[in-house]
Amino acid sequence: MIENRTHLVRDTTFTEDTSKIRTGHGPDNMATLRSFAINQLRATGRTNIAADLREMSYQLFHRPLNLLGSA
Repeated sequence: MIENRTHLVRDTTFTEDTSKIRTGHGPDNMATLRSFAINQLRATGRTNIAADLREMSYQLFHRPLNLLGSA
């Protein structure tokens, strides 16, 4: 399997390959949400996705909304 830039980040940051979500549309939906988060961070010029996700997690409902321009 060829690992592209997004999949590598999803796997290393979100440990996607070890996910227990395996039935129905769950795996596809989670991959979409993870890719969305990565792309939103990249759109703001961020490059260290893991560090930026940690920073976002310090204020769970405030910083992600700021990133999206909603707060």
